[in-house]
Amino acid sequence: MHSGAKRRNGSTCVIRPMTEADVPAVAELEAQIFSQPWSAQGFLDALALSDTVFLTAEEEGQIAGYIGMYLSVDEGEITNVAVAPLMRRRGVGWELLLEAKREAERRGIARIVLEVRTSNEGAIALYEKSGFSTVGIRKDFYECPKEDAYIMIYGQ
Repeated sequence: MHSGAKRRNGSTCVIRPMTEADVPAVAELEAQIFSQPWSAQGFLDALALSDTVFLTAEEEGQIAGYIGMYLSVDEGEITNVAVAPLMRRRGVGWELLLEAKREAERRGIARIVLEVRTSNEGAIALYEKSGFSTVGIRKDFYECPKEDAYIMIYGQ
């Protein structure tokens, strides 16, 4: 799965499966970005399951971002997507989403669902560009601060 893609700035980002060794850096990034972050143990527990896909984007030995997805029958649910603040707007999120969609397809997943804060315009634009459509709203889905979420779906 080691996909490497040249980005506009000429650097290469490697998308690969998340390992236990990645968890401290991933949990630190999670805590920097989210108001209610997953713990390191939460990532370790998810990695131990057979019906999950957790990928990291690595740039020059550093975790630039990650994505997580739970699988159930023919549906995937993206749980986490994060890109380090200094790595944003460089294609890292796009590469993570693309590889997660490829892995879902390899595993027979027909549809992927996610929730995103209604105010997160950058993420919404990325998801729409990668083929997701908004299908509904979950009222007061997020805490800290309280906010609605768009439900977005990719596939059938």
